[in-house]
Amino acid sequence: MGDDEWVSEDLAVLPAWAIVQAYHALARSLYELFGRHGLTPVQFGVLAQLSDSPGLLQAELARRVLIRPQSMTGVIADLAERGLLLRQGPGGRGKPVPVRLTEEGRAVLKAAGVSIRKFNEPAALGLESYEAGMLNALLHKLIAAQTERTRA
Repeated sequence: MGDDEWVSEDLAVLPAWAIVQAYHALARSLYELFGRHGLTPVQFGVLAQLSDSPGLLQAELARRVLIRPQSMTGVIADLAERGLLLRQGPGGRGKPVPVRLTEEGRAVLKAAGVSIRKFNEPAALGLESYEAGMLNALLHKLIAAQTERTRA
C-alpha cells in the first residue's frame, strides 16, 4: 500500500474504520428505537446515568455520556422541559446543580430499556453470546484508552 493509494484490503484491517462502519450499520436502527420512546441516544444515556447515580452534576453527566459539557446544557434543558428530570437547587454562575430523574423519566427509561436490551441481545446483533462479551470488553477498553488519551 502506498501512502496515497487505498484498496479494500487496506481499509478492512483498520479497527477504527470498522468501528465507523459498524456505527453506520447500527445507527439508523438505534435512532429509530430511541425515537419510538421520544429520546436520542445521548438522552437515553443521561437518563440511564441518573438512574445509576442520582444527583450527578452536568459536567459529570457529560463525561459519562462522552459529550462536551457545553452540549449537556441543551440536553438537560430539553429533558427538564419534558418533565423527565429535575434540577435541584438555585444554580447560578459557579453553583453546581444536581440533576435527578422524575417518575416520568423513570417510566420512559424503563420502556426504552426493554427495547435497548432486546436490541443488544447477541443474536439480534448477529453474534454468539461469547462474541458479544468479547466485543463489549474490547470496545470498553478502546473507550478507556481514547478517553485517557484526550485527557493527556
